[in-house]
Formats: sequence, C-alpha cells, structure tokens
Amino acid sequence: MDYLSAKEIAKKWNITRRRVQVLCEEGRVQGAFKLSEVWVIPKDAEKPADRRRARKKPANSEVDKLVPEE
Repeated sequence: MDYLSAKEIAKKWNITRRRVQVLCEEGRVQGAFKLSEVWVIPKDAEKPADRRRARKKPANSEVDKLVPEE
C-alpha cells in the first residue's frame, strides 16, 4: 500500500496541512497513523465529510435595512 504525508494529502484534498493533522488526530482518516512525528496516510484514503455547520443568515438583517428601496 502506498502512503502520503499530511502535506501531500492537504494538496490532494485542497485543505490545509493542519486540518489534515486534526482529522487524523480525531481518528477520522481511515488507516492513518503517526510514524515518529509525521502522519502517514494511505494514498487512497477518502476525505472525511465536513461536520461544521453553515451559518444561517437572518431574514431581516440590519444590512437589508440600509439598502434603499427603489
């Protein structure tokens, strides 16, 4: 099996190296393990789903009130 570093996976998944490290620390990357101080990740590992929630824009925001109606 081929492995990649956190830096290489970050480029592949289009996220930061630190985010990859956090995902590995949380156990969310299947097959990832730490070799000395370096995360080693299977080349075919899938990017975990993003658990962060999107913010909802309030219906009557203050910005909308500043725009004059035509």
